Amino acid sequence: MNYNILSKLPDVGTTIFTTMSKMANENGAINLSQGFPDFEVSTDLIELISSYMKKGLNQYAPMSGVPHLSNAISKMIANTRNVMVNSENEITVTSGATEAIYDIITATVQKNDEVILFDPAYDCYDPAIRLSGGTPIHIKLTQPDFSIDWEVVKNHINPRTKMIMINTPHNPTGAVLSQKDLNSLEDLIKDTNILVLSDEVYEHIIFDDKAHESVLKYPNLRQRSAAVYSFGKTFHATGWKMGYVVAPSWWTIEIRKVHQFVTFCSNTPVQYALADFIAEPENYEYVPRLYQEKRNYFTNLVKESNFKPVKCSGTYFQLLSYNNVEELCHLNDMEAAEKLTKKYGLASIPISVFYGDRQDDKLLRFCFAKGKETLKKATEILCKI
Repeated sequence: MNYNILSKLPDVGTTIFTTMSKMANENGAINLSQGFPDFEVSTDLIELISSYMKKGLNQYAPMSGVPHLSNAISKMIANTRNVMVNSENEITVTSGATEAIYDIITATVQKNDEVILFDPAYDCYDPAIRLSGGTPIHIKLTQPDFSIDWEVVKNHINPRTKMIMINTPHNPTGAVLSQKDLNSLEDLIKDTNILVLSDEVYEHIIFDDKAHESVLKYPNLRQRSAAVYSFGKTFHATGWKMGYVVAPSWWTIEIRKVHQFVTFCSNTPVQYALADFIAEPENYEYVPRLYQEKRNYFTNLVKESNFKPVKCSGTYFQLLSYNNVEELCHLNDMEAAEKLTKKYGLASIPISVFYGDRQDDKLLRFCFAKGKETLKKATEILCKI
């Protein structure tokens, strides 16, 4: 029976991550599509969670987050960014970064507001904007380095521009914003009321001695920015869906109004455990080195194939061009991803899905957050094609 529901997202189907992981499972393929590690979470962190469960901390947490964790986050930000954040009024713990992004957009964007985002953009941005009645304004990153042309951004700003969304390190490309980029953004919006949503979930996964340029480090940006982070990415536990938002107190009030009706609160014993875990800086300071080694291992093996790596300075994703792969180069990226999965047993993500206009540059995204054996088997497949 049809109850005449008018879809709010008529052009949106199942996410590409679900699609490709399902295809990988059905074909027994190595899954380098969806971004999750295949190695273990710290046993110390697991034991901490267990200990708090056994202590009986298994009921609702405070809506904005366990104070023990908010205080620990504030101290971690002071340690890593040399910035002081009010743990009570500026930090909100969320059930993952996706929820945080949805909360921020829902609390802020109203009908006919415009939100600038940069393609290829993570797939949750655009739908959240449209669900709030806003209009996504897609601006393409400049290839081959996937940088932002700030003059182009300037030309798109008008009285309806409510927000600019940035993502660094950038998923899916691995590009990283520089100090110059943040200064350009700062200058661009200084005489406006434009807000910034900064997706920084891969803040600790950055390579080649590059520094993560957080909006929190720039006073004129910080006062109008909401920054999003992910414990799941940092500690290889994506299934826990644990993240947080740092925003000025006036904006935090509005973000929490939405958060309390989306999930209300997040996992209680995990929050207590994370608070203890991040109190020791060595538990997150090793992360850049870990993933740089994995990136280097993967790209060095790929050099023996006809696939060409795109420069990756952060995240745990590597783009590969298949323009020179005779068997695949005549296919669009979705077709290439399907063939690679079904015929060769290796799943990836086609990059066109991250573009508003589905631009196809014959690029596939591979997740290298895997053990060496998995990466070795994956690259052996690539070298055979």
